[in-house]
Amino acid sequence: MSEMVAQQDTQHDESPRDHHVCPWWMGYLIASPLRKLGENPEKILGPMVKPGMTAVDFGSAMGFFSLPLARLVGDQGRVVCVDLQRRMLSTLQKRARRKGLDQIIETRECSREDLGVDDLSGQVDVALAIHVVHEVPFPRRFFMTCRAVLKPGGRLILIEPKGHVTNQEFEATKTLALDAGLTECEELQLKKSHALVFESPTRG
Repeated sequence: MSEMVAQQDTQHDESPRDHHVCPWWMGYLIASPLRKLGENPEKILGPMVKPGMTAVDFGSAMGFFSLPLARLVGDQGRVVCVDLQRRMLSTLQKRARRKGLDQIIETRECSREDLGVDDLSGQVDVALAIHVVHEVPFPRRFFMTCRAVLKPGGRLILIEPKGHVTNQEFEATKTLALDAGLTECEELQLKKSHALVFESPTRG
């Protein structure tokens, strides 16, 4: 049994919370270049992502962050894009091919109960959870999975929209990340979003 599966089994008592999933057609709005005025992927990711890294984009949608992420990790890197909706992923695949990034990007359709990344345990340098945790039915399990896939010292970038997530709700989300064993290491200054960076513990 993998470390991730064992960790998920310990969360059997977590009841699914009410959640709303962004409809697939909203992906075109989410991927709009105008979004860069408030959230510029290159500026956010650039200081933390290096060539050759392995990254996971949870809730990747149509690739607003995934495509810049692929350019940053380069030909020797790998970006695994995970989403619940097949139409989001199929559009992401088409966009990646047009931009010559399809050899770097791998798409995976997940379920509500299983993110489908247990084979990545301890292999990921950077994980993204951008505007997605408030849509996750099992948030505690989600953060346990994030910790399991990260390398020691690997980072999780957590961003939640202020328009949908209150300060109190974001603090509760932060607590779940800390309870999973992640360490807060940086706060990102984004005008319309809550944004924190967590680090996976290093092994002594």
